[in-house]
Amino acid sequence: MTHIRPAHDVVGRPTPLIDGIEKVTGQAHYTADLPAAGALVGRILRSPFAHARIRAIDTEAARALPGVHAVITGEDCDQTYGVLPIAMNEYPLARGRVRYCGEPVVAVAAVDEATAAAALRLIRLDVEELPAYFTAAEARTPDAVLLHDDKPGNVERAVHHRFGDVEAGFAAADLVREQVFRCAEIAHAQMELNAALVSYDHDRDQLTIWSTTQVPYYVHLMLARCLGMDMSRIRVIKPFVGGGFGARVEVLNFEIITALLARAAGGTVRMVLSREGTFLTHRGRPETEIRLKLGMMRSGRLTACACEVIQRGGAYAGYGIVTILYAGALLHGLYDIPAITYDGWRVYANLPPCGAMRGHGTVDVRFAFESLLDSMATEAGLDPIAVRRANLLAAPTETANGLRVESYGLGECLDWVEQASGWRERRGRLGAARGLGMACSHYVSGAAKPIHWTGEPHAVVHLRLDFDGGLTLLTGAADIGQGSSTVMAQAAAEVLGVHLDRVRVVAADSMLTPKDNGSYSSRVTFMVGNATIDAARALRERLLAAAAEKLGVAVTEVEDSHEHFRRAGDNAAGLSFAEVTQAALAREGGAITVKGTFSCPLEFQGGKHRGGAVGAAMGFSYAAQAVEVSVDEDTGMVAVEKIWVAQDCGFAINPLAVEGQMQGAVWMGMGQAIGEETRYENGLAMHASLLDYRMPTSVESPPIDVHIVESRDPNGPFGAKEASEGALAGFLPALINAIADAVGLRLDTLPATPDRVLEALAKRQRAARLARAMQERA
Repeated sequence: MTHIRPAHDVVGRPTPLIDGIEKVTGQAHYTADLPAAGALVGRILRSPFAHARIRAIDTEAARALPGVHAVITGEDCDQTYGVLPIAMNEYPLARGRVRYCGEPVVAVAAVDEATAAAALRLIRLDVEELPAYFTAAEARTPDAVLLHDDKPGNVERAVHHRFGDVEAGFAAADLVREQVFRCAEIAHAQMELNAALVSYDHDRDQLTIWSTTQVPYYVHLMLARCLGMDMSRIRVIKPFVGGGFGARVEVLNFEIITALLARAAGGTVRMVLSREGTFLTHRGRPETEIRLKLGMMRSGRLTACACEVIQRGGAYAGYGIVTILYAGALLHGLYDIPAITYDGWRVYANLPPCGAMRGHGTVDVRFAFESLLDSMATEAGLDPIAVRRANLLAAPTETANGLRVESYGLGECLDWVEQASGWRERRGRLGAARGLGMACSHYVSGAAKPIHWTGEPHAVVHLRLDFDGGLTLLTGAADIGQGSSTVMAQAAAEVLGVHLDRVRVVAADSMLTPKDNGSYSSRVTFMVGNATIDAARALRERLLAAAAEKLGVAVTEVEDSHEHFRRAGDNAAGLSFAEVTQAALAREGGAITVKGTFSCPLEFQGGKHRGGAVGAAMGFSYAAQAVEVSVDEDTGMVAVEKIWVAQDCGFAINPLAVEGQMQGAVWMGMGQAIGEETRYENGLAMHASLLDYRMPTSVESPPIDVHIVESRDPNGPFGAKEASEGALAGFLPALINAIADAVGLRLDTLPATPDRVLEALAKRQRAARLARAMQERA
């Protein structure tokens, strides 16, 4: 066994992101910035109909227009695509039917924007309009036309899970309450527009794509499927990405369309969607209705939970099955609840498809749960924080649905939030129309079972040492702004005992880097981080062996630290990293490349019930937060004055990045809570610009105090868990609970826009007047 260095020299220290300079100086090249001399312009003709059968598409005039190099329709691709192998029901370009306003129908490649736009104007669609459904209730009526013939009742997936004796739990409870909550559909609204650049080499039948993706591997798979190409002929490169948040974990239609255009034109095509086109590509959080019933003892202990969820998922499957399963799976794993029943329905509608969004599947249900729990605590005369404490888990444990919790810092999160916010002294005492609310939340550290099961490791990293003494880490994992490349560089540098600037990271180029399953479900730090440690340990063993040989001692006697190798206990100068590198390369016969891998053990991959893999993870993050608000009762405006948030991330490999991710998650939660929602009129998007889609600005952004809790997960890299999603869901109910503390009003619908707040205040006033009138008559 080799000598172990004391930890930690590199990890655990606030570290600027290794790609930060390029981003803040404007040197970073995003997909739309990439040089491509002579590239054709790709444009899409979108359906103006919400639901219609395509009778004919006349493209003759467009094809004849000078400067047009390619025109394609659904007839040019008869393969469906999608993120889930069992739910691929979408074509890149509509075939037979269009199912939402904005669905791609025809695409053109032309010499410039003007010619491409002119070509689209020449195309004629002949359709037979069909009934369209814009709510889940309409789509589920008995006589509704099916959007997909194999999905009766327009239900993509129904889920029914039972764990424990719920009826007995409610019977034993001192307080049982039931309420319906509603959350509007929202969009990611990422800053960077969707874009793809595709170069097709006709002579070699090879294709290269640069795209705004979170999962290059999925793009690779679906391009091979839809273009009928061998995967070896496709190269996928992810440049800098200006925000993902889940919008780009699926392969998106424009990526495949651009590739089809490039092949049809026999050259290079660039497609940059407009802001409207990016909104219509969508994949946001679905409109959701939650019916929740909770049972609670006088002590605050929960006895049972029954939850029904209906999600309006849009026109195609996408991630829908996973989303509706997540909504139920993560009712477990935050609190100790003896009995839980869950019924969920994912419903099709004639709207742009929804998908994964930060906090995937859990956010709306957590809003309902924490809101009702808070209301019940108040009714029972209990402190809301005390009620949470009464239901804490004791790790390690396994939940009724098979989630294994190995580390659990929620109690410490609650302690800090209580103290930092002045909870005991200030709640209920802030004065007129000002209040304090709190809530808890959690999230997975990577989905334990990959979507595409191949038998390969869940994460693979290559680490190369060459003559210059530089360490090159090659990974397919996509850094989309979350700082994953920095985390991997830190992990490698820590294990090898070298300076961080000795490590270079090459990421997400399928010709150079090993396959990675992608940046989704907060998996990269946990899984790719562990694979990086594995690779670094393998390389360290070779360096120690070379150092031992050169020093003339046993490997177990070698001590390495800060790029120096020496015999343990010997104060002599020893060997420099450069000297050991030279010795290792001579010993190994040239440049050294090692491989690191990581896979989740089977026991962490979920329960035995159907859908049990969704929600399963090797680690869970936990967060608590308090929110202070003021409410203008004349205008209905809710202002967030301050936020205190604590999160158990296991171990902060890069505390600077963790703090930023925590603040970003809370900020996105604030957007959903106070203003964000998509709006449609007869299927037409009315929100498809950053002027019409209301997000918080710097004006609405309050101070956010963050506190990192480190529970040191036994399976995480250096004990780390996820840090970018767990805090989001807690903001929504914390805000609603703060409004209740401020004005005694509990909203059950989000976002809490001024019109909704005013309507709720007016409704309360009408009810009060009616009650007084009835008393006077009595």
